Amino acid sequence: MSALLEQLARRQLIWQGNNQQAAYQAVSSGFAELDQKLAGGFPATGLIDIQTEYAIGELRLLLPYLVQQQSQGRLLVLIAPPAQPCADMFSSAGINLAQLLIINPKNNKEALWATEQCLQSGCCASVLLWQLAMTLAQARRLQLAAEQGAASLLLLRRQQAGLSLPVNLSMKLQPHQEGVQLSVTKRKGGWATAPFVVNMQSRWPQLCLSHVISAPDRRRAG
Repeated sequence: MSALLEQLARRQLIWQGNNQQAAYQAVSSGFAELDQKLAGGFPATGLIDIQTEYAIGELRLLLPYLVQQQSQGRLLVLIAPPAQPCADMFSSAGINLAQLLIINPKNNKEALWATEQCLQSGCCASVLLWQLAMTLAQARRLQLAAEQGAASLLLLRRQQAGLSLPVNLSMKLQPHQEGVQLSVTKRKGGWATAPFVVNMQSRWPQLCLSHVISAPDRRRAG
């Protein structure tokens, strides 16, 4: 039985949540409450699965981490973003636009090919891929490519029911008036977490609701 388990582990078909030796090297997320939940921050390398609706603050959540990743002097790559990225937002956060590459492939097959090539190249610190669906085989291949190139792949996708990918970190995001609500569903070397709020008010107060309007306030506003 142990030989079978070892074979499955090598193929990344099982995941051991209490294996501290398998814990990843952490890079601070830039948010104290998130670093605490992740025992230090996001993985420096490997596949990070982010299940989220788009334009709810998911990129702003990742910006401090991406700045640190890019400080290595390697590229930050965006593949198949659903909308034109805002250069001012990236620049004001500290992203070097000269080291930012945006790829708009024609289809999912091209997107996966471009992602694998970027990860394996060794030239990229982090790759962000927007993908509607991902198979286990595709995820294993990209995880391996990320490890080979010492890069991180951030997969941004809508929730795919019944599919658990072989990743270093998986989390779900929901919009929240103070920033985003986040729950960790899988973490290499650790455990899942209950939903908690990552407060973004100090960084981007204009994008957060400071309070919920009470019923009398709503009547006066109307």
